[in-house]
Amino acid sequence: MNSTPARTHARIRTARTRTARTRTWGIAGAASIAAIALALASPLAASAHVTVGPNQAAPGSYPTLTFKVPTESASASTVKLEVDLPTSTPLGSVAYQPIAGWSTQVVTEKLATPIKTDDGTVTEAPVKVIWTAASGVQVAPGQFQQFVISAGAIPDTGSIVLPVHQYYSDGTVVNWDQKTPASGAEPEHPAPTVYINDAPPAADGSASSVLATSGATSPSSAAASPGAAAVAIGLGIGGLALGAIALVVAVFAATRRPRTAQKEQ
Repeated sequence: MNSTPARTHARIRTARTRTARTRTWGIAGAASIAAIALALASPLAASAHVTVGPNQAAPGSYPTLTFKVPTESASASTVKLEVDLPTSTPLGSVAYQPIAGWSTQVVTEKLATPIKTDDGTVTEAPVKVIWTAASGVQVAPGQFQQFVISAGAIPDTGSIVLPVHQYYSDGTVVNWDQKTPASGAEPEHPAPTVYINDAPPAADGSASSVLATSGATSPSSAAASPGAAAVAIGLGIGGLALGAIALVVAVFAATRRPRTAQKEQ
């Protein structure tokens, strides 16, 4: 009796089994890689905010404020930045640190309502600082730039909010202008804030926060908030769990298919 057809069929079934097993492992591997990428990328995305440091200052001081600006876009670069300065509690003096390849403009305007101070009545004040990149200069994806000013005298108030408008090379504008509530729950685009008489919200304060005095000149970057870190950890755990499930499914499928092939033989 000729066994050649049976052997041929067996080889075909074996080849199909190996092909199916390879595909299963390939799909599971791709899912695992995607899950791991999600787990690793989540903390980075959660902490990629525009921040100001230090985020605390004393009344009457002239701190050096550093705006740390990361480019979050994966396809466009940061080419312009605007920082809005307070007008209800204005800053009398603002100076900037030059950046190679960037032009800087401090915009001064008359105040809608003059402010009375111990030194007299203030009728105009700096209201905006604008940095514009020269042609060919940009903050590319995956990079960040620090924009530094010296400002004062810091008003005797609770806090000052410094909204930032980030312009991208593709025309997109991201407005970092949302106030962080007292609960510390971080909004999607939190506005950089300097706390004076008020304490930072629970999720905004950290050991790295430095109280700026009249002699403070060293910039300090603000740390990512615990609220954002919690979201990042949750996404990371979810990504790792997805990868583990994919591997379990792959192992189950790979060990089951040979038995099915043997029964068919």
